[in-house]
Amino acid sequence: MQPLLTSAETRAAEAEAERRGLPASILMENAGTAVADAAAKLGGAGTRFLVVAGPGNNGGDGYVAARKLHAAGRQVDVWRVGDPARLRGDAARNHAAVEQSGVPVHSSVAAFPLRAGDVVVDALFGTGLARAPEGEAADAIRQMHRWRAEGVRVLAVDLPSGLSSDSGRAFEPCVAADRTVTFGAQKLGLALEPGATLAGNIDVVDIGLAELTPSTWLLEPSDGPRWLPPRRSDSNKGTYGHLLVVAGSRGKSGAAALAGLAALRSGVGLCTVATPVDALSDVQGHAPELMGVALPAAAVLGPTHLDVLLAAAEGKDALVIGPGIPRGSETHALLAELLARLDVPVLLDADGLNAIAGHPELLGRARAPVVLTPHPGEMARLAGRSVADVQADRIGTARGFARTHRAVLVLKGARSLVADPGGQLRVNPTGNPGMATGGTGDVLSGMIGAFLAQGLAPMDAASVGVLAHGLAGDAAARRWGRLGVIASDLTAALGEVWTAWER
Repeated sequence: MQPLLTSAETRAAEAEAERRGLPASILMENAGTAVADAAAKLGGAGTRFLVVAGPGNNGGDGYVAARKLHAAGRQVDVWRVGDPARLRGDAARNHAAVEQSGVPVHSSVAAFPLRAGDVVVDALFGTGLARAPEGEAADAIRQMHRWRAEGVRVLAVDLPSGLSSDSGRAFEPCVAADRTVTFGAQKLGLALEPGATLAGNIDVVDIGLAELTPSTWLLEPSDGPRWLPPRRSDSNKGTYGHLLVVAGSRGKSGAAALAGLAALRSGVGLCTVATPVDALSDVQGHAPELMGVALPAAAVLGPTHLDVLLAAAEGKDALVIGPGIPRGSETHALLAELLARLDVPVLLDADGLNAIAGHPELLGRARAPVVLTPHPGEMARLAGRSVADVQADRIGTARGFARTHRAVLVLKGARSLVADPGGQLRVNPTGNPGMATGGTGDVLSGMIGAFLAQGLAPMDAASVGVLAHGLAGDAAARRWGRLGVIASDLTAALGEVWTAWER
């Protein structure tokens, strides 16, 4: 995993580095040198460079980069945005140094006839931006957009100007970069959308920041084999757990089948699907490997199903509840009783989540760990907020709900989030828009359920699940194109993931 720093953690790392004897002036010199190196690699032999420098420390990094490019014999100018009298400390000193070095410093845009292949260095704003750029700074960002549309390449310093460091939210306007050089560790906003797209390719460079232990991490493909142990040569189907999937109904048997098949493809030893009797034959028709338990036919799942579900849960190592179930006004009461009496991990998804919306306090009755896998609409219902509010603060929503209700929460979507009750949060970078199709969430539920049944800790089971799920989606998109991916393609593509992981 890669650490992801918030703006506060970045400031703390800078302060700790200075406390240990590395002054801020050296950090700025190191940062500017790294930016100059990256700009030189982005440009060719005849490239003209323009550094757009703002009024703070990000501008100071830009001034260092301009001085370094000039010293290397490159053609470089600086567009100084804002009143130079506002510059303070190391930024002011580096502004003076770049003027003394002979680099042309301009206060307007008129002097820059840039052409395709030239490089603009965006050094306007860094991690401290908390509102939309205005005035001359906004004009500079819009000009960078125009240049980029004409083939000029844009290199962002630490993060694209106009991007929130902590949320990935893009203010209006916001720079779209071809490449971003960020210092010490990735910033949280660079790992979330739309920040991840606006940043382009990201280079993390060491400038001497003190190491901290952040609470947010970016998952990497190499994490999967670390959490998912290899299969033992002396094992049998009992070694890898027995998962009960409570899912499906008349007309929604596919949800149960997708979850069950994904669990089998994710290594669980046995998988039983509990579904209403009028849907059971349809579910089992999808795969002879799935075992079945017939639930009494009823319009909705409710307390009358408690005994049969408790009996079905006997001997199981984990449960998945929710995909395609018939939900009604008493389903939450059934779930409350099940959670209070089961001593194995339970994953709630889809209508299992919708059933407890308005009753999240029942999660506190659970005897064993609970994993929740909502998409933004389900998360909004769980949290009593609008979808827009959830999407505006995905990090805060996921982390806050997981902590309050003592559950591991997977907030699905572009860059899915996994949060645990202790405040740790992991961001998943895998996957693609082709996965925005019905049933992919059922596949994810089955996968995570399989890992829970195999004994992985809930946070790790959820993390491996979203990571592998996204990688399978990427493999499916390579074969079928993003437009052609369907949920069952992900299950089929899991073999590529396990082969790559040697699992």
